[in-house]
This record gives sequence, structure tokens and C-alpha cells, in this order.
Amino acid sequence: MGLGVSIYPEKSTFKQNKEYLDLARKFGFTRIFTSLLEIDDDAEEVINKFKRIIEYGNSIGMETILDINPGLFEQLNISYDNLGYFKDLGAAGIRLDIGFSGYEESLMTKNPYHLKIEVNMSSGTNYIESIMSFHPNKSNFCASHNFYPQKYTGISQSHFEATTAQFTKYNIHTAAFVTSQEGELGPWPVQTGLCTLEQHRYLNIHTQVTHYRLMDNIHDLLIGNAFATEEELKAMSEAFLSPHPSFEVELNEGATELEKKILFDEVHVYRGDRSEYMIRSTSTRIKYKDQSIPAHHAEPIKRGDILICNDDFGQYKGETQIALQDMENDGNRNIVGRIKKDSIFLLDYLKPWSTFKLLP
Repeated sequence: MGLGVSIYPEKSTFKQNKEYLDLARKFGFTRIFTSLLEIDDDAEEVINKFKRIIEYGNSIGMETILDINPGLFEQLNISYDNLGYFKDLGAAGIRLDIGFSGYEESLMTKNPYHLKIEVNMSSGTNYIESIMSFHPNKSNFCASHNFYPQKYTGISQSHFEATTAQFTKYNIHTAAFVTSQEGELGPWPVQTGLCTLEQHRYLNIHTQVTHYRLMDNIHDLLIGNAFATEEELKAMSEAFLSPHPSFEVELNEGATELEKKILFDEVHVYRGDRSEYMIRSTSTRIKYKDQSIPAHHAEPIKRGDILICNDDFGQYKGETQIALQDMENDGNRNIVGRIKKDSIFLLDYLKPWSTFKLLP
């Protein structure tokens, strides 16, 4: 599993890209995506720009996949059965934005340079079936979803799940894109973020990454636009690489120091005998059974509220709960905070017996 960033050498300087890659590498990023769909300017100058930054990426342990289409093969006078050109560029592989018939892709995976051949996952056709019928070398074969610069054009959750399943049934290595809320560069002049899933377009990067992590069907995640901030790179790294998925919390002002300790110092476990109404983390009631938790903020409960059972709840005192539905409150549950509004939907993806953390 890996993290990646995107760079666009035709629209940025070597210095900008070098500094960005250095920053990304600091947070554990190992992949680079860049787009070479067509060459409008002097071909040699453009290719040299790409080669220089690709070689720098290689020098710091970051591999580059080049996004190309069949038209580029013709423009550069390259044949799909001889990929040495891309090896000379220093690329680890190529992504076929638009594919061939299936036979060509399979043949390309058997290239002598062991370049990765990455195909487009988002079309929803039987494309993968065509490729697999020609028995590709799966060690050199991978796939990634598209990203979508235009608002409202990113793929839906249902389409994402259906198309991803077409590839995961063959154990193909997969990737998808999240978007920076600060990045302004992409392969086209106009963009409103560069995400795979439309629902991610305006979400913070921690929430986007946590969604993919909980779905557990994508191996690599890349930021589609450049340049993400250091804070975003750090947040993405922590959300992706931490031992436990995490949920960001808006804390109530009345939460006590003990309640904060219960929420934020513990690794919570979603109790396996699940309820339709709440996620229960019961180990905290054992650890804190001798501590007093006075009743407060015992108003009606809303979906996403974080609850701690108080002194009035007998043996359940100290149990941590997250509401999955609106409920009445009998006064024995303190509402100490709530999952951040944009992240509440993530609760539907957490599975019983999963571990998780809560973040202030």
C-alpha cells in the first residue's frame, strides 16, 4: 500500500516540484503521478523536463507512473511492443488513459523492462475481462480510477464499488485519487479539485483517506492536484499509515478532563454484537470503573453524538458510545462531543470488532 502525489512539469518549475517531492517523501509518500497525454510544445524540451524530475523522484525513492494515451505513441513514434522509451525516461510504468483492445495491454505487461502497466478502472465496461482473457503478467499489471476536474462529474459510490469489484476479483493492485483543497494545478486549465469520488470534492483530506481506508478495496491513494499543503500531506499520511483508522471530533465545552482522557487516550474497539443505534466501546467502562463521571449534557441524542455513560448508569459507567441514530436520553449518557459533520457518513463503513481512535 502506498501514498502518492501528482506533479505537472509543463506548468511548474523543477524547483517547485523538487521541494514538493521532498516534502511528500518526508511523510512517507512513495508514488508520483504525472500526465503526458499530449505534447503541444517542443517535444525534446518537454520530455527533458519530465525526465529530470522523474530521475529526481527515483533518487529519493519515489516511483513515477506516466499517464498517456494511444495518440502519444503515434506522436512519439513508439510501438506498444517496445516500451524502452519510457524506461529511458526513468518511469516505473505507464498508465493508459485510453486503452487498446486487451491483447495489447496483456503484451505490454510482458515487457522486458518490468515497467508497470496501469489501466483505467472507471469505465464500467468489460475492459478488464478482455485483458485477462489474454493472460497478462499480473506482477507488472495494476489499475487506477480516473480523477474528475469538473464539479458533479466524479463517480458515484455505487459505480465506484461496482467497477472496483471488477478488478479486485482478479487481485489487481488498485489506486484512486483524493483532492487537495489548496492545490490549483492539474492537467487541464480548469479544475475544481481532482478527486475520483464526487462526494469527496469538498471534504478535508483526512476524511477522504479514512473513507478509502474503511472501504478496504484500494491499495494506493494519490493526491490528484498540486500542490497540497504540508498540513494536508501530514494529515493524509497519518490517516493512511496509522495503526488504527481515526475520526475527528468536535468536543463539547462541558467535557471533563477525565472524559477527554477516555475519548482520546484509548484505542476503541467496536463491540461485535452490534446495535442499530450505537457503536459501543466497552473496555473504557472497565478501565475507569472507579472514577466518578457526573451527569451533564444529557439532552436528546443525535446521530454522530459521542456519549460516555455517567454515574447514573450503574455497571455501564465509563462506556464510550457513538450514536448511529437519533435517540432519547434517559439522563444516563453524557453527550461529550460529536463526530465532525462531514465525517459522520464514515460510521457506516466501520465494521464490528474494528479498532479506531478519536482525534480532538
